[in-house]
Amino acid sequence: MQGTDNKRKAIVGLFILIGLIILVVAIFTLGSQKKLFVKSFSVNVVFDDIQGLKTGNNVWYSGVKVGTIKKIQFYGSSQVQVFMNIEEETHRYIHKDAKASISSDGLIGNKIIVLTSGSAKFPFVEDGDRLQVNTTLSTDEIMKTLQVNNENLVDITSNFKVLAKNLVEGKGTAGALLADEKIAENFKTIVVNLRNTTASANKMALELDAFTHTLNTKGGLADKLLTDTAVFAQLQRSVNELQKTAKSASVLTENLNQASSKLTKPDNAVGLLLNDQGTADQIKAIMQNLQTSSKKLDENMEAMQSNFLLRGYFKDKAKEEEKRQAQEH
Repeated sequence: MQGTDNKRKAIVGLFILIGLIILVVAIFTLGSQKKLFVKSFSVNVVFDDIQGLKTGNNVWYSGVKVGTIKKIQFYGSSQVQVFMNIEEETHRYIHKDAKASISSDGLIGNKIIVLTSGSAKFPFVEDGDRLQVNTTLSTDEIMKTLQVNNENLVDITSNFKVLAKNLVEGKGTAGALLADEKIAENFKTIVVNLRNTTASANKMALELDAFTHTLNTKGGLADKLLTDTAVFAQLQRSVNELQKTAKSASVLTENLNQASSKLTKPDNAVGLLLNDQGTADQIKAIMQNLQTSSKKLDENMEAMQSNFLLRGYFKDKAKEEEKRQAQEH
């Protein structure tokens, strides 16, 4: 009887020992997972929305779990402050300008906090520091954006389906272009005309280029006009002289107009001669009288040469004339 009790106590003690061993192993295992026995320091960050983040969720850095969320509390009027325990070994990789963002452990996993290292020009983070919030899109925001994009894609697909149906049925301008052969031929004609117009424009551009190249030929008239100041000055002087000549011609024309206008009026001598018939007859009579007088004067001179008193004088004059002509020859 005594031996049976001792055996039973030994079995019970063995089970208790095994249970204690299992409990210790479990404690160390869970503590290792939760970083309970690892030296750590605390940092915090303030979010506008923690998106379902809970105490005990993991903190990741460069894809490695480096800590856990220790505490979550409200901050200010509508923000949330999250405290994190970070492994001391990570201290030499995280700087004071490091940023924190909320993400997911996979597409449907638990929420986690992801840390960035920050810039090397800043000192390392210290216990109690507050990190900045990384404003890049989180996984949830990306999923929401993808959902909106999917909805937009469905709408676009539906609209394109309706559009394709209308095109096939020949509805609208585009449908008419695809279904109506006459419109298609007209469109082809327009394209050909545009092609010809483009070719003409290209040809004109080439001719203009050649013309401008000719203008730029060194020593040419256009080049001198554009670059030689002396030629330009001469041209300017010529233009000024032409302006003066044109002005003088204008004055001359005005004077001629005035003179011609006076020729038609009897208030001057020339106008009187041209327009008054009586005056013209008188002038004609005077001219006839002068002609008659000249004739009579010639007759008188011949008579005087025949007169014996003056015959010697005229003979001497004739001899002197013949002598002078002989000397000239």
